[in-house]
Amino acid sequence: MDSKVCVVGAGLVGSMLATRLAQRGFQVDLYERRVDLRKHDISAGKSINLALSDRGLRALEMVGAAEAMRKISIPMHGRYLHDMEGNTKIMPYGKEGQFINSISRGDLNIHLLNLAEATGNVNLYFNMPCVDVDLDTATITFKDESTGDLVTKTYDRIFGTDGAFSVGRGKMMKTDRFNYSQYYITSGYKELSMPPVPNTKWAIDKNHLHIWPRKSFMLIALPNLDGSFTCTLFLPFEGETAFEHLNSDDKVLDFFNTYFKDAVPHMSTLLEDWHANATSSLVTVKSEPWNYKDKILLMGDAAHAIVPFYGQGMNAGFEDVRVFNDYLDKFNNWDALFAEYSKERVPDGQAIADLAINNYTEMRDLVADPHFVKKRALSARISDLMHDKWLPLYTMVTFSHIRYSEALSKGKYQDEVLEKLVAQNISADSSDKEIMDAVKPFV
Repeated sequence: MDSKVCVVGAGLVGSMLATRLAQRGFQVDLYERRVDLRKHDISAGKSINLALSDRGLRALEMVGAAEAMRKISIPMHGRYLHDMEGNTKIMPYGKEGQFINSISRGDLNIHLLNLAEATGNVNLYFNMPCVDVDLDTATITFKDESTGDLVTKTYDRIFGTDGAFSVGRGKMMKTDRFNYSQYYITSGYKELSMPPVPNTKWAIDKNHLHIWPRKSFMLIALPNLDGSFTCTLFLPFEGETAFEHLNSDDKVLDFFNTYFKDAVPHMSTLLEDWHANATSSLVTVKSEPWNYKDKILLMGDAAHAIVPFYGQGMNAGFEDVRVFNDYLDKFNNWDALFAEYSKERVPDGQAIADLAINNYTEMRDLVADPHFVKKRALSARISDLMHDKWLPLYTMVTFSHIRYSEALSKGKYQDEVLEKLVAQNISADSSDKEIMDAVKPFV
């Protein structure tokens, strides 16, 4: 299956894919519309850290990068909830020893780019956005931003990893029986920060993901290695409490002092960050199939852009690459490989998109809801008693390699069971026998 391939988009998924293909002996041209982030800072105001979990780590292990990335990550063992009065509560993600990792998007991307370059089989081209794709001939045109010239090349295969507004997918949308949907949620986000505290570094507990849930909106904070926290405000664009009303410094300060008063003392650059960082929107993209014949294949956000509330966007994209690597071992025919890979992964891409939307409601509202907390505690107790026969939804998504589509289906069923058990007054405080007898008919 010798092939000259082009990877469009040198973000996290594209750089990992290029690395893995090169490690397997393919000659890869990797194109990126932006400048080389190893030489220029392009992160301002845009998701500068991410949550790396088991699926992503498994893919990083495949390319030999997991250990290095663990060394520059900060473990987060659960959600650290802050109420309106400044009271706090910790909600563990899973069992003891289970955690997700806060990692710098830029540092991770740089490592993968360096890894790709070190293979000797990857040619890197920056500042060259894709402007056209001929699907039938796998001919692709880029614009060299440094000269203004158009560069056209023909490949055996093209891999589109160029994000939610992929040029290749745009061309595929005009082909017969290609399904596509795009949905913006009503909330947007703005990146803010908590600077390091002299001598002590982190202003608040660094080993948790902090959440200030306020029903229709929320503030979150993830730790960085330099002692700072990246904070993100998720808030509706319009409405009673919304970005549209925060149009002066006084209104911004009043808003934060009202809803996040225990965070404000640590946000010394609040107004500076507010003005410097854009308010951005959040889109979900679903598409099907992810391939056009044996010529082009989509991965990552180009195939399935999702909102960030399950912390799985990067992890899902990395899993795309890992599953594709497995398929390379199964097939020696590109037609069958692309078609079967797309057939398997599309349901999972759509499932994690739905899970991510659902988790926004959970993070901003339900984590403070007593009924939800009761069900979650009962689910954890059942898991302790039944082990692999009952894995909570969050565990299936974050700490296992169960397919997203299977996790979504099982999670819906489990929630129905939990509703019935709670209605029978079964709780995490019930005896082992009471819980086992009550749950036995459902598993």
